Amino acid sequence: MTTYISRIFPDSLPSLEEIEARYPRRSLPDGAMVTRVGPSPTGFMHIGTLYTGLLCVQLARQTGGVSIMRIEDTDKKREVEGAVDFTIDGFETFGVEFDEGVGRGLVDRGDYGPYRQSDRKDVYQAFVRHLCEKGLAYPCFATAEELDAMREKQQAADARTGYYGHWATWRDKSQEAVLEALDSGRPYVIRLRAEGKQTRKVRFEDLLMGPRTMPENDFDVVLLKADGLPTYHMAHAVDDYLMGTTHVIRGDEWLPSVPLHLQLFEAIGKAAPAYAHIAPINKMDGTSRRKLSKRKDPEASVGFFDQAGYPADAVLDYLRTLADAGFEDWKAQDPERSSWDFELSFKGLRGSSGPLFDFAKLGNISRNLIASLSADELMGILKPWAGTYDEKLAGLIEKDPERVKAVLNIERGVPNARKDIEKWSDVLAEVCGFFDEHFELTAAQAQSMLPYLTPDELAALVRDYLTQLDLADDREAWFGKIKLLAERHGFALRPKDFKKNPDAYKGAVSDVAKVFRVLLLGKEQTPDLYSVMQVLGDDGVRARINKVL
Repeated sequence: MTTYISRIFPDSLPSLEEIEARYPRRSLPDGAMVTRVGPSPTGFMHIGTLYTGLLCVQLARQTGGVSIMRIEDTDKKREVEGAVDFTIDGFETFGVEFDEGVGRGLVDRGDYGPYRQSDRKDVYQAFVRHLCEKGLAYPCFATAEELDAMREKQQAADARTGYYGHWATWRDKSQEAVLEALDSGRPYVIRLRAEGKQTRKVRFEDLLMGPRTMPENDFDVVLLKADGLPTYHMAHAVDDYLMGTTHVIRGDEWLPSVPLHLQLFEAIGKAAPAYAHIAPINKMDGTSRRKLSKRKDPEASVGFFDQAGYPADAVLDYLRTLADAGFEDWKAQDPERSSWDFELSFKGLRGSSGPLFDFAKLGNISRNLIASLSADELMGILKPWAGTYDEKLAGLIEKDPERVKAVLNIERGVPNARKDIEKWSDVLAEVCGFFDEHFELTAAQAQSMLPYLTPDELAALVRDYLTQLDLADDREAWFGKIKLLAERHGFALRPKDFKKNPDAYKGAVSDVAKVFRVLLLGKEQTPDLYSVMQVLGDDGVRARINKVL
């Protein structure tokens, strides 16, 4: 007897037994977590996706488990060209390395692929065929116009909108009616025959939110779309079972779908993974709090942080502070250990309001991390970044890498290392002034920053210093000359003397140092002045001072 099942599903589909033989159960130690992140290629990579991926990798790694990155690309209407590459690059740029999944060049890594859902069409169809054979799914030929009319009737009757109960018009159609619709070439989808009732409750334990009670699902949701690809609901249940996922960590926008997902696992006869629904990353908008928006907030994109030049490790460490408040104390107590050694816990992740993004804290973490790097390490990271994002800085590095390195090495590797660089995009401003072609300062500009000296006094002080300038002096001898210069030109040697009797002096020794900061770099505050002069060299120091004067 011809049935709609044999008409809809090709004979070439594998059996469930064949599929399960292709995906054997994993042999892992007790307590090992198999986690996955499933980004959809519908646009740029959201910072929340990086956050979730970090949690998945760290939890799997610390338990001796497996982390998976699969691309959930069954919604072809919303897919954006290149978005898969953006996602892969985003994870790799920030050092979130999965054990299995889609990698660069769209090459799969692991034995449980393919890891793009659009490449697993036969697997999903085999499971849906099995549900149809069990009477748990059926074809639906309702048109978009019919569904719209049904929705209008439901709204007029003050009923819940959706395809369920007596509104599910194709749920109990005869075999003949289905075959007739197929013969006429009508498009169709495959729907779940939901066994739930809204009046009954389903209870489950969310690893972050605790015990939850929600109405059972009674909607006959779509499992296979008209193009033969599954919806997220069906695909994730099949994939999580076959890939051995033990823990699903995802955004709390999926929490209302849990009753349906538990129902789907029950329908295919498999145990559901544990669910942990994390609150979205928020930001302050005036006095109100809201989640980061793809449309409104540039920082919602992972690419924003790469382009701005925040070090990858700083971004990940900041995200760890959002995930677990205990991370900061742990890192402070043992700063030399890798942050991957920190043990995340679901207890630490608890919270319903969602973490608040704080650029000040990210900046502090970033400055401290950059301050801990050597000049060689900085150059190794900075050169490729500048080649992509900062043409002017890349040109300076190409022209004189040793000078750039020397500038970056000022006040580095000392107990109170400089912390004026927050991100790589800050470096150009720090380096640029050391190159003559990018240094501009007029006498008028210099004088405006040094109001405590007349032009004649400024010229006399500087010419006096040039007669004794010797960059072979060690730091102590150099500062000794600055102090003698200050004394000769009416500056107090001790700040307290100037403070006690300001009318008796033109300023303090620090004001003399400020003269040279302004003349050499055009700034009232600079890195260590002795080191600045060493980088500029004797000829450079004299040339700049004489040019301005």
